[in-house]
Amino acid sequence: MNPRQIILPALAMAAIVLVSNLLVQFPLNAWLTWGAFSYPVAYLVTDVCNRVTGPALARRVAWVGFAVGLAWSVLLAPWRIAAASGSAFIVSQLLDVVVFNRLRTLSWWKAPLFGSSAASVIDTAIFFSLAFAGTPVAWLPLATGDLAAKLVMALLLLLPYRALVQRLAGNGGAAR
Repeated sequence: MNPRQIILPALAMAAIVLVSNLLVQFPLNAWLTWGAFSYPVAYLVTDVCNRVTGPALARRVAWVGFAVGLAWSVLLAPWRIAAASGSAFIVSQLLDVVVFNRLRTLSWWKAPLFGSSAASVIDTAIFFSLAFAGTPVAWLPLATGDLAAKLVMALLLLLPYRALVQRLAGNGGAAR
């Protein structure tokens, strides 16, 4: 593995984590936060890495993004948000890699859609329960709304996924 292959995706991952940890603190309404729109982009990064270079790099990007994103979040977000985010992030990212790999030989859209969807369910459950359980925040409606938004984002991010894979793979996106 070329170390330069990991730098850009890992920095992107860390930035997505930080931005999402800040945005999750700002509800749009009683059932949705801004973080629901930024966080699914982390799965896009993982899935593109997985498709173009394989699961080993995708896992490394997730771990580096986790470490850097957590460090930034500890400095800039409340500790409980940072801890919940870190826990949910690494579990869901590694799940995304596994699900994606199992489905990688199917139609181009199935691995990223089902991987991101499964990971979003786990991420939402872990994050919201750790971040807000026992607080006055009405987190169950937020978790439900955020999950719905993440699932919609998983669908919408299929187009950028396809375009990025085609460009980076250099073979029409047929990288397996």
